[in-house]
Amino acid sequence: MEHHATDVNAYIDDLGRRARQASREMARAPTAAKNAALLATAGAIRREAEALKSANSRDLDAARAAGLDPAFVDRLALTDKVIAGMAEGLEQIATLADPIGEISELRYRPTGIQVGRMRVPLGVIGIIYESRPNVTIDAAGLCIKSGNATILRGGSEAIHSNQALAGLIREGLQSAGLPAEAVQVVETTDRAAVGALIQRPEWIDVIVPRGGKSLIERISRESRVPVIKHLDGICHVFIDAAAEPEMAIRVADNAKTQRYSPCNTMETLLVDASIAPTVLPRLGRIYADKGVEMRADEPACALLAEAGLPCQPATEDDWRTEYLAPIVSIRIVPGIDAAIEHINTYGSNHTDAIITNDHGHAMRFLREVDSSSVMINASTRFADGFEFGLGAEIGISTDKLHARGPVGLEGLTSMKFVVFGSGQVRT
Repeated sequence: MEHHATDVNAYIDDLGRRARQASREMARAPTAAKNAALLATAGAIRREAEALKSANSRDLDAARAAGLDPAFVDRLALTDKVIAGMAEGLEQIATLADPIGEISELRYRPTGIQVGRMRVPLGVIGIIYESRPNVTIDAAGLCIKSGNATILRGGSEAIHSNQALAGLIREGLQSAGLPAEAVQVVETTDRAAVGALIQRPEWIDVIVPRGGKSLIERISRESRVPVIKHLDGICHVFIDAAAEPEMAIRVADNAKTQRYSPCNTMETLLVDASIAPTVLPRLGRIYADKGVEMRADEPACALLAEAGLPCQPATEDDWRTEYLAPIVSIRIVPGIDAAIEHINTYGSNHTDAIITNDHGHAMRFLREVDSSSVMINASTRFADGFEFGLGAEIGISTDKLHARGPVGLEGLTSMKFVVFGSGQVRT
């Protein structure tokens, strides 16, 4: 269904009004009802696997006809494995602890009142994403469990898949006695719908964009609603003078080559000049064998060339680039000060690691590197909601207000102060 601009605004206002109403019911929903909705939806996804594949095939045919690249079409596909994964994801979210209503930090004040903090939902969460239809289920599941209502705006290329999934979520919510409007999928493919959503602070409390950099930049620029996001993942591993060489090689290999496309993959390797002759030729050999292109500063290129390894001279742009590919930039630094300076200059506040056995250096790195995840002697690939024990994640935030780092259930909540008195008045 297509809408004109005025219709789109009226349509989004209608969705927003329903979401706001549903959010009040979700905020007071008992844990058992939220879990029942998640499990019922998981059951419906398994039961309707064939119907989901048939809706998805319409999207796949349209994507191929439009000449979209094969990697994109691949991400769009709802295979048996993806469908099973969506159902399992909901079942896992059902097993997580419910953060809502939890009261912490209760303290008696001298007046006799008790002051604490209670965890509450954010309200209505707008999620704007591209291609992967499984995001519809991940996002809906996290929002249901955290007592929020959500409006989902998937890519137009996945419209049939997303609508089929939305129907199953509605069924799951209703079977648990919760409002069907708690999860709504925007049904128009009109791009004006995104503009309308991000201009509606009266209906929507927070926007979570998931997709390419251009989408996130546009939303950050135009949104009147607060945004939880990260733009780049320019992640660093610094091999300190006091690193254990075997560990340094193992971690720097994993951080780059375990997978090339995630945002927590290392893009720049920094090596202390005193340990570079020990670790860099061996690491360079591993990268070369795996087909990773090395772009390095002069001292690093000289060391690699001596070992008979290929190397391109790095440009200023290389330090600022998120490759998401088998390319790594390498710089030799005189020590920890230069490494921290490099990361705080060129990094994207995502994830950075130091490899060292020097406790003082490790603690300085933790304190002085201004990123949402900072690691000692571990691969940057661990920066992930599941690996951090958050269960599932809706994304990673490099902002400083509200959520920072991987955003799980708690990131979709806020805190309010609560006071328990017994008749106290202020004098």
